[in-house]
Amino acid sequence: MSESTPTHEVEHSARPEDTPRAVGPLFGDEPPTGGAVFLRELMRGSAVTTILAIVLALLVGGVLIALTNEDVQTAARYFFSRPGDTFAAIWNSVAGGYEALFRGAVFNPKGNDFAAQIRPLTNSLGFAAPLIAAGLGVALAFRAGMFNIGARGQMLIGAMFAGLFAFNLDLPMWIHLPLTLAVGIIGGALWGGLVGLLKAKTGAHEVILTIMLNYVAFYLLLWMLRTPGLLQAPGSNQPQTRPTPESAQFPNLLGPQFPNLDWGFVVVIAATVFVWWLIERSSLGMRLRALGENPRAARAAGMSVERLYVYAMLFAGGLAGLAAMNQIQGTVTTGFGATIDAGIGFDAITVALLGRSRAWGTFAAGILFGALKAGSFSMQAQGIPVDIVLVVQSLIVLFIAAPPLLRAVFFLPKTDAEKAAAARAKAAKKAVAA
Repeated sequence: MSESTPTHEVEHSARPEDTPRAVGPLFGDEPPTGGAVFLRELMRGSAVTTILAIVLALLVGGVLIALTNEDVQTAARYFFSRPGDTFAAIWNSVAGGYEALFRGAVFNPKGNDFAAQIRPLTNSLGFAAPLIAAGLGVALAFRAGMFNIGARGQMLIGAMFAGLFAFNLDLPMWIHLPLTLAVGIIGGALWGGLVGLLKAKTGAHEVILTIMLNYVAFYLLLWMLRTPGLLQAPGSNQPQTRPTPESAQFPNLLGPQFPNLDWGFVVVIAATVFVWWLIERSSLGMRLRALGENPRAARAAGMSVERLYVYAMLFAGGLAGLAAMNQIQGTVTTGFGATIDAGIGFDAITVALLGRSRAWGTFAAGILFGALKAGSFSMQAQGIPVDIVLVVQSLIVLFIAAPPLLRAVFFLPKTDAEKAAAARAKAAKKAVAA
């Protein structure tokens, strides 16, 4: 080594930049403690990300509530002379709006008795039941690598099957109720299985198939509702079925004081347990997960990819059919029309995304969205546009789908994958500059 060689150049050549830097007491840095590692991993976790997405969406929703409030708009006109009035109006509008949301979705302290106070919670659970069922169908298809946006059509066909094959029967309740439920699930499963079969045999993309079959299901059901002798109620010219037979309706779970919560919610809990077991514990679930990760690798491992496509969509359609049965056997028992899905089929995509395609995550997301729906009525009674709730739902999904945005807003630590991507981008930039 020549004497003219600087010491720092020797050190640099002996330890390239890509060599991990040593840490410890001798090098001036202490390794992270167990608590620090736990906290870092916790802040990176999906649970914290989901909670922060909800918080951020509520904050943005609060801004929108304030902007659309008439008292805030009036006080803002003389903001520079009396700014306190504007801030007071903003606080009253936002706090009042979210207080109404809580009162309508969770607990109403103004109720005359305990039943009236907890009725909002039962309403939220009742609204959540079909959302959870349809969301489970979408989530299961997601885990199998399929984008099922046909839950609406599967719900409509499930309702159609129930109306055709079960509404005209005169049976005791212990037979009629489960038979109607099974017929609806079978109808949705067959409609979903048709998508899996077409994808397996023709290679057609499931997104196009489900979109088109949504229209087919809607107009097929509408035609049956307008045709006497099929689904149209006898003696009526309206596109609506006869009422759901009393022997086919879900009984109230907690009594007549809570009309929106019936035994359909218990069936949905059982469906959640089944989907969790199917995906996470069964051999079929292992094959479905492998299909979702890499269809080519699954085929190379000897799995029948075509058969798995059919299985996945059969289960997804059956769960959407269960959502339809929650509607016609519990929520809408006076007869249903072509809009019996009530947008649940598309909301199920949001629920599945928020639940990260996990069974219990979807269950929790469905309850959250059921609570938002139940609370929106109380917010609307205070003059707050019901569309604000829809905006909050959309923002939750937006922030869930963009974790780097959340980490930037709340200064959360980056994941190892994000750090590796940033390091690769930096190295590529240096290589280009060199």
